Amino acid sequence: MPRLKDRIAVITGSGAGMGEGIARLFAEEGASVVISDLDKHTGAAVAASIAAQGHQAVFQHADVRIEAECRALIDRAVKVFGRIDILVNNAGVSPRGNVETTKLKTWDNVFAVNFRGPFICIQQAVTYMKNEQSGSIINIGSVNAYIGEPKLTAYSASKGALMTLTKNSAQYLNRYRIRVNQLNVGWTLTPNENVVKLQEGKGENWIDEAVKTRPFGRLLLPRDIALAALYFASDESAAITGSVLDLEQYPVGSLPNW
Repeated sequence: MPRLKDRIAVITGSGAGMGEGIARLFAEEGASVVISDLDKHTGAAVAASIAAQGHQAVFQHADVRIEAECRALIDRAVKVFGRIDILVNNAGVSPRGNVETTKLKTWDNVFAVNFRGPFICIQQAVTYMKNEQSGSIINIGSVNAYIGEPKLTAYSASKGALMTLTKNSAQYLNRYRIRVNQLNVGWTLTPNENVVKLQEGKGENWIDEAVKTRPFGRLLLPRDIALAALYFASDESAAITGSVLDLEQYPVGSLPNW
């Protein structure tokens, strides 16, 4: 039996990359999915593609920095499918910049998307999840929260803050049987990551060099993140909350040089 049969899932930032991978796997496992993204074209295309495969999927444009749009996103899920069982806070940005070069405007935007956005979405989802006395909230974090990657100062800090929010929310929401967990992902190959590396001048063969630095000899793929998210979304993790699962960790004492 599909592990998410009859579940309703909202996935932010699911118009491409990791979010798309999560949405597609959840749909394969029986969930009705609400695709959400800033890019209306890619988001709508993903929803249409999933629906064409015989699954339930709709698209809702949402800028997670804006409370009203987060509310509209959650409300759309409930209006179309009747409730919300799963929320995946995946939308995120990762501009490059160290502690000297990161502009305050950039810092504020990173925290607005990566930290404030999940906070708002959790608040909106919990309004409905409390009525069902159940729910699974999954925050997508990063192993950079531990190591503080120098070139990703704002991003790393925002993911560290997200871990605290995850544990704090889990403690409070226990009373409503709502679980909150976090996936800390390592270096993942997505279309956006490829664009960034080419813009940085790494060359067409950057992946060949990058994999030499990885513990498993390869970059993670969206499917890897999706499978871990599926575990937290399913009844297999029914007794787990406030947990942080690391999908990849850098070797002890080392930092990525990419």
